[in-house]
Amino acid sequence: MNHTLGTFTEAITGHPTPASVLYEGLNMSSLSWAEKLWVQWYQYWENPVIATGVMSFLLHEIVYFGRSIPWIIIDMIPSMRKYKLQPGKVPTLAEQWRCTKLVLLSHFTVELPQIWSFHPICEYLGMTTHEVPFPPWYKMAWQIGLFFVFEDTFHYFAHRALHWGPLYKHIHKVHHEFSAPFGLAAEYAHPLEVLILGMGTIGAPFLLCALTKDLHILTVYIWIVLRLFQAVDAHSGYDFPISLHNWLPFWAGADHHDYHHMAFLGCYSTSFRWWDHFLGTDRGYKRTRAKERAAKERAAKELAEQKHAQALGAKPAGETVVTETITATALPAKVAA
Repeated sequence: MNHTLGTFTEAITGHPTPASVLYEGLNMSSLSWAEKLWVQWYQYWENPVIATGVMSFLLHEIVYFGRSIPWIIIDMIPSMRKYKLQPGKVPTLAEQWRCTKLVLLSHFTVELPQIWSFHPICEYLGMTTHEVPFPPWYKMAWQIGLFFVFEDTFHYFAHRALHWGPLYKHIHKVHHEFSAPFGLAAEYAHPLEVLILGMGTIGAPFLLCALTKDLHILTVYIWIVLRLFQAVDAHSGYDFPISLHNWLPFWAGADHHDYHHMAFLGCYSTSFRWWDHFLGTDRGYKRTRAKERAAKERAAKELAEQKHAQALGAKPAGETVVTETITATALPAKVAA
């Protein structure tokens, strides 16, 4: 009994490992500055499990809230409203604080235990953790590309399932509390949803490692950072001319996901648009955006005609008032609670 408990405790907390053992025979002069910092981090803690756990949790918190802060600032700038997808719905400070409290609670009660168990699972699957040197950039690039494709596929079907009546009512409805999302709301969700959709994010690295035994935890960290950026930006509620989907057509982005929150149906993917396109779950989105574009074109044409008439010194027929506000057509009703 004591031996079993000791083994379990060691798996969770690790055990002190002197630097001389952890990096025995390592030639520090052959390492890059980043690799030297990596070694120093693990040497400082002298416990790989604690070192990985602390680094993983800090990375998640710093990136998530660090990426959310710029969107909070943008929401406070009136001139940015022209880029907001739902300009009439700007989150209040009270809403953002309520969101922050639930997100922090989820991070410490749901995600922290998962993050802390990350190192033992990595070691069990054969993932490289404290070791150096790092893998070459091209290996990390194709592995991260696979993670994006896997996660997007997993998320599409899991997310679509969460819109099934009972699952929506008891789980996914929490995330849809904000019909006009904002950056901080990316992880505003029921604990079960955090667990379910999180499997897509971390499942791909685990599966690849289990199959190939060739994956460094740094690659996973870079993937997590990119995934957090994608999630926060998709919930930002803003679409700029430089937004990624404007020059990479298959990228989803905020334009795609904001419609999902507004309509409560369709556009279930995270990073890419192809599953929604092939399975027809973006038809409402396409119709709505087409009507919005047509309305903008009509407004621009009427304004141009008015300016032309004024330039000729003639009074425009009628008092046509051109507004920049486009009222969206009626959208599907929210799934009943």
